[in-house]
Amino acid sequence: MPQRPEITWRNAYREIRWFSLAVLVLTPMLALYGSFTTPLRRKTCIFSVLYYVFNMLGITAGYHRLWSHRSYNASLLLQYFLACAGAGSVQGSIRFWARLHRAHHRYTDTALDPYSAHLGFWHSHFGWMLVKPRVKPGRAECGDLQKNRVVMWQHRWYFPLAAFWGLLVPVAFCGLTWGDWWGGWYWAGFARLVAVHHSTFAVNSIAHWLGSTPYSDRHSPRDHLVTALLTLGEGYHNFHHQFPSDYRNAIRWYQYDPTKWFISLCAFFRVASNLQRFRESEIQKCRLMMKLKILKKIQDEVEKRWGWGVPVANLEIWSWKKFTQASATRPLMVISGFVHDVSSFMQEHPGGETYLRAHVGKDATSAFYGGTYDHSEVAVNLLATLRVSILRHGVEVVAATPSSNDSHDAPHDGADERCAAHVPPGKKLQIIEVMPHIGLGS
Repeated sequence: MPQRPEITWRNAYREIRWFSLAVLVLTPMLALYGSFTTPLRRKTCIFSVLYYVFNMLGITAGYHRLWSHRSYNASLLLQYFLACAGAGSVQGSIRFWARLHRAHHRYTDTALDPYSAHLGFWHSHFGWMLVKPRVKPGRAECGDLQKNRVVMWQHRWYFPLAAFWGLLVPVAFCGLTWGDWWGGWYWAGFARLVAVHHSTFAVNSIAHWLGSTPYSDRHSPRDHLVTALLTLGEGYHNFHHQFPSDYRNAIRWYQYDPTKWFISLCAFFRVASNLQRFRESEIQKCRLMMKLKILKKIQDEVEKRWGWGVPVANLEIWSWKKFTQASATRPLMVISGFVHDVSSFMQEHPGGETYLRAHVGKDATSAFYGGTYDHSEVAVNLLATLRVSILRHGVEVVAATPSSNDSHDAPHDGADERCAAHVPPGKKLQIIEVMPHIGLGS
């Protein structure tokens, strides 16, 4: 794959994206200057927050969920509203933004990802905009954007629209309405723009670095409330990367996703339709797979540190005859098809040594599981550490055919089923392998 040359002092001026650098450096500088020279009036503050929400909806409900992922259909009126709101955020045109975002989903965490989190936090936050990419971002299908008249109108007139909605409207509104021209310039203009920029950028950086992975851990996207608060609900990024066509980023009633609420409200007023929702069954399957992976890690750690006695695969297979002969010299008993040596537990048994002695040389399965006392899970786990062999057929077989090799004689005549009937559910529950789920998202 072709790569651009390494950036040096000699070629830096050719590799820097000067317009992006100017926007991302000058706006915070002007906002900082204004914070020292221009008092923030209450009305200007309220308007700045509301205009911030207006711009963020242009990005989250428009650029992202409508045009990048086609998660719902919008009327022409709603499309123009979102196109103007997005232009006011000064983050590029819909066509530019959506094309890169589709490439991000298709090539997540690879060299073809335009803002790959694997290249560092600051690169994914805004570094990718400051210099030309070393590797050209991967291709993404954008034919639908080319055919959308609102998208192409905004792309054609992007710079005038960005200037008008990004600066002229907030300045004019604050100035004409309550006479705060400089407040509109610095606070509603540049300070609001800085907040919009870095809240949006946080989805590419913080949401790939901080949080949980309840649906998949194959890639870096994560769910985190802080990012959701900053971005009107875009912080549930792990869910979004698994189910990108879903108009929701948060699916629980208590999760913060104002963009979802806005789209639902638009649907109520019939300016949005065909809201896409992924099947609940597939969402729950992903959650289950991740819970099983977590449990498998815990299980492996427990087995590594403490274990459950000798692994079953390493145990000898004894006949009933061999078991009874061995019981004459040491305290052995059968429980659930395993032969256990209880000599080390005689003095510790809460019920006393007498009960154990009474079952030496016998099958104590029924007594262990409720006949005498219904033992707890702790007792079941402790019992597993005392096993020394497997009883052929799992139970006493009176008419079993003698074998010359007690350790390798295979069960027969339905003995497997009889053995399984004596194994309690608690001893069967074990995660052997968690297979990855494929094709549920990009």
